[in-house]
Amino acid sequence: MKMEMKKTFRWLMGAAALSITLVASSCSDNEDPTPEPDGGFEVVRDDLKGEITKGEVVLESGTYKLTGKLIVKEGAKLTIKAGVTVEATATNEMASVRYIGVAQGGQIDIQGTATSPVVLTAQEHKPGAWGGLVICGRAPINKGATAVSEVGELNYGGTDVNDNSGAIKYLRIEYSGYAYNSEKEFNALSLFGVGSGTTIEYVQAFEGSDDGFEWFGGTVKANNLVVTNKLADVGDDLFDWTEGWVGGGENWYGIRTNAGNRGIEADNNSENHLADPISNPTIKNVTLIGGSQDKSSEPQALKLRVGTKGTFDNLVLSNWATGFDVENDEGIGYVGEGSLKATRVKFDNVTTKAKGKKTDGSSANVDGVFTEDASATGAGAGTAKPEWANNWTVGLD
Repeated sequence: MKMEMKKTFRWLMGAAALSITLVASSCSDNEDPTPEPDGGFEVVRDDLKGEITKGEVVLESGTYKLTGKLIVKEGAKLTIKAGVTVEATATNEMASVRYIGVAQGGQIDIQGTATSPVVLTAQEHKPGAWGGLVICGRAPINKGATAVSEVGELNYGGTDVNDNSGAIKYLRIEYSGYAYNSEKEFNALSLFGVGSGTTIEYVQAFEGSDDGFEWFGGTVKANNLVVTNKLADVGDDLFDWTEGWVGGGENWYGIRTNAGNRGIEADNNSENHLADPISNPTIKNVTLIGGSQDKSSEPQALKLRVGTKGTFDNLVLSNWATGFDVENDEGIGYVGEGSLKATRVKFDNVTTKAKGKKTDGSSANVDGVFTEDASATGAGAGTAKPEWANNWTVGLD
């Protein structure tokens, strides 16, 4: 009996000591919590800006005011739920341009839907009102082993072809293209060395002042893209790539009714046309609609130059002075060998289907760059709005 009483006493004393320890620890945590290493990131709905340096930040619902640059650093993630609007406030100061940047090793997860897209827009409804979305990855480029983005000043490039910068689905980017000067402008979506592990689907660039989408090297694929440029003061190209982009995409629909430039401007590397990797995307199901043949300063559906390769299939080209414009000896050589080629092309109100110019300025025959097919459907419905663009896009009806 005495032995049992001793055991019971010892057990009760141990349990009491453990209880006291747990209570003390709990009180200590509540009263004096251990701070995060960087203090954490505070989401302020009317003052969204700063650097997300760790963990995941989620924008849940409603509208957020972007009042400066928002950078997602390595190891951090920005998630934007369906139906959220991020609105860049107005500024006249170059140092405080509003944009969202995803650095190497950071991730963005845009979770829009066809009936409830995510919208990145601006308080001022005019082209060039803010910077847009910039994503930088670790996939190969041909500008060097690595480089610094022309906007946002973030590092990009590397050796990871499968690099993953996150996922974007059902996103509309409006009124982007802020210009630092005539040589340095934001696009709607700028992709610097982004890898093939990244998902990009159902994105519209609406009334931006520079390119809708531009790839600077990388391996990422992008499907179901829309560019809409109808305001009078909108310039540059609908789609653009350079620096060795070897990704691709399906279902691209671009339309402009103003005096902007080309449907696609495609380069390899302007300083070294043979720089490796050589731009060589595979793209199918494309509709490109120009403003008019006498409006645009560069009225070409596709401008293929400084050594780009590319494989295209099922294109509808409408209302351009020139369909395919191939420049420089390297590109003309790629036409001859078949590594720069478009199959199943339908021309609608296109004056010159193809023309070529050698590096010395002399003309070259590049009719072999395309084969025609009057039944080509382009992005899905010829020059009409494709069915996959219903509900989440604007300005197409």
